[in-house]
Amino acid sequence: MNDELRNLVDIDRVIHEPARLLITAVLYTVESADFLYLLHATELTKGNLSSHLMRLEKAGYVAIEKTFEGKTPRTVCRLTEAGQEAFETYRQQMKAAI
Repeated sequence: MNDELRNLVDIDRVIHEPARLLITAVLYTVESADFLYLLHATELTKGNLSSHLMRLEKAGYVAIEKTFEGKTPRTVCRLTEAGQEAFETYRQQMKAAI
């Protein structure tokens, strides 16, 4: 087995999960995104999106800011520096394996 394939053993399981990979890929391409944008871009349910965002936040990959616009709540998410680095590393590992 070559080194590139062996490196897949060390792949980041937080990002590797399909829904979280989709969320990080979307956030990687923008400065930030609100919850509704992510909801439409990922086509996840509200509960699923919330759950995966919390997992990414707990890992330090996503920063979540909750504010209000008037009386309407607004949740804005962005990849942290650690999240950007983790996504880049994941991409490089997958590219090398493929």
